Amino acid sequence: AMRHLPYFCRGEVVKGFGRGSKELGIPTANFSEQVVESFPSDISTGIYYGWACVGNGDVHKMVLSIGWNPFYKNIKKSVETHIIHTFKEDFYGEILSIVIIGYIRPEKNFDSLEALISAIQEDIEEAKRQLDLPEHLKLKEDNFFHLPQGKIVNNH
Repeated sequence: AMRHLPYFCRGEVVKGFGRGSKELGIPTANFSEQVVESFPSDISTGIYYGWACVGNGDVHKMVLSIGWNPFYKNIKKSVETHIIHTFKEDFYGEILSIVIIGYIRPEKNFDSLEALISAIQEDIEEAKRQLDLPEHLKLKEDNFFHLPQGKIVNNH
């Protein structure tokens, strides 16, 4: 899982399945299919942690899921980022920049929504612990997160 890390990625936030906020209470930002398809094909599915930034906003801790979401039996692979920060409004159409730093666990199915939510909460806690380490904190300051004003990103 670690061969491609850190992995830098940027793309527009699109509407996902609408489950993160509503069913799970854990909002996620979804990348378009094109961005998902641009990921290395051999990157392991599972849960990762790293840094995320919306537009030219602040850089926040995040957890990220790459895969098929077995609990929901998706047929399309998705990349969903949960930014560990409370935003006042949706940011569909904004550019999300992420750096994936480390791997937490493989994807797995859950017997219940409660078990899934509890696993995600543990993933968030693990991400927070890892991202406080000095070697991970330095990537928070990476120039990748500073979008030059007026720069065209992903044809927008």
